[in-house]
Amino acid sequence: MKKTLISITLATILTSQLSGCMGQMGLSAMVTKGNLSAVDNRYGRAGMFVLLSPVYGLAATADLFIFNSVEFWTGTNPITKRSPAVVDMPVEAIFKVNPHLDKDLTSAPLEQVKLTNATMEATGEDTLVMLLNFEDGSQQQISGHKQGDQLDLYLDKAFIARVSVSELANYTAQ
Repeated sequence: MKKTLISITLATILTSQLSGCMGQMGLSAMVTKGNLSAVDNRYGRAGMFVLLSPVYGLAATADLFIFNSVEFWTGTNPITKRSPAVVDMPVEAIFKVNPHLDKDLTSAPLEQVKLTNATMEATGEDTLVMLLNFEDGSQQQISGHKQGDQLDLYLDKAFIARVSVSELANYTAQ
């Protein structure tokens, strides 16, 4: 009887723990948000992180072994109350990529680019232009042209992306 009880307990623990590694990490996100909200200074935030490191460790452990397991089995994270579970989402829902992005902009340049100055000017009611000056003396111009609910972005007069105004509003709200 004792062997059976140990086997059932071990199987239950392993099942719940092995399913809990992938999730929203809701408690850890709450601790991070609290840290970022408490101090508006990078050094203060770093100091808070050091002071709160045991809390971060406990929150991450609770997320990994308890809350992410609950999320896996129920489909909803008990901390964030969001569903579906991360393991049930398509990758496009987790990593949002602008489908209108020019293919040349999908990889980062390897060389160091040093921006020395940037100026922005409204050239019309629905047009904004930003002039970027770099350390090597080169310049680039980024412009945005609003047409209805869409914003077209151009780099040196070459179209690079189209986003909706609502997408931008959602992005800035985060």
